[in-house]
Amino acid sequence: MSSAIRSPLFFVLALWGAGLGAAAQFAKIVVIFPEMQAHYAETGALSGYLVSLISVMGMVLGLVAGIIAIHIGVRRLLLSGLYLGAAVSAWQATLPGFEWMLASRLLEGVSHLAIVVTAPTLIAQLTTQRHQAMALTLWGTFFGVAFAIIALIAPVIFQSLGLGGLAALHAIYIAAIAVLLTVTLPSEARNAAPPRPSLKDIARRHLAVYSSPFIAAPALGWLFYTLTFVSMLTILPSMVDPALRGFVATTMPLASIVSSMTIGNAMLRHLTAVVVIIIGFAIAIALMLVFMITGPDPWLFIAIFAALGLVQGATFAAVPQLNASFPDRALANGGIAQAGNIGNALGTPVMLAVATTGVAAGLPAMLIGCYAAAIFAHLAMARSRARV
Repeated sequence: MSSAIRSPLFFVLALWGAGLGAAAQFAKIVVIFPEMQAHYAETGALSGYLVSLISVMGMVLGLVAGIIAIHIGVRRLLLSGLYLGAAVSAWQATLPGFEWMLASRLLEGVSHLAIVVTAPTLIAQLTTQRHQAMALTLWGTFFGVAFAIIALIAPVIFQSLGLGGLAALHAIYIAAIAVLLTVTLPSEARNAAPPRPSLKDIARRHLAVYSSPFIAAPALGWLFYTLTFVSMLTILPSMVDPALRGFVATTMPLASIVSSMTIGNAMLRHLTAVVVIIIGFAIAIALMLVFMITGPDPWLFIAIFAALGLVQGATFAAVPQLNASFPDRALANGGIAQAGNIGNALGTPVMLAVATTGVAAGLPAMLIGCYAAAIFAHLAMARSRARV
């Protein structure tokens, strides 16, 4: 195997590619959701579960995925998730009946979790400490980049290959990534596996993880980030001039990616990841105060997402900074997955309820409260770590 293929950069890019496949498990349905609704027209509001069932699996099993990774091996869980994802997408390309499609989305939720818990854990393991922050900042862009790519190619794919075309291409892509990583990813040491955890052990592990100021800190901040990120993407564009809505909807996530990869990376060279996270939330609060005073503005919304980009990359960089051991990192990434899915599931309904009250200051006040709670959680965890 050539030195280029053995290089940390190669593995970072390949694992990031796996993350793009995981994000596309959401995007391939979201970007053609009106067409999917039309195809399953008799299902009505139940069609929304085509999107949300993956989040449900993450809410329930996010931390369990980290526990399983420790038991069977991170490499094995990643590859299992990739091959499962390829098989499920291939099945979805046939456009099965609605009940079978829902069942496939539940199964896809398991695949998604396996990838998003293990890939950042492996990135942290396979990169030097000097490059960890940059590599994990890149990882943090996987969701936004995948959505942008899928949104760009979806119209052409739909026209040429039909409604099942995106799922078919996704199956090919994720299978190719699985084969590539099967061939190149280093094998794990054959240590004796820990005892298979019982339900009582899993419950005890949840309590231990979320009471640890080291393992839980990235997930607790991520919860408040995800409570607002997707919901703002959904709601804020509707608050600006209709002629600018498309521009705002496209530019907001791009602003978060650009700020994460540029300003965020520069800050992480001199500051700890937790400090960068707190700064990102603090800037977002300041911008929300401007929102409360001046009202909605396209460039203000874009600036808010640029501030949140600092949180995006630094959260994943915080995992190896706070947790030295491989098992703790797997559990921390499992916590991030679980908290993120809880935030994604709850954020949009809550924000819509606040926005429809008609109180102009209600929405920015709610967002300020979320970000202030995130800062408080991180400061509280930092104080707990200082006492250890």
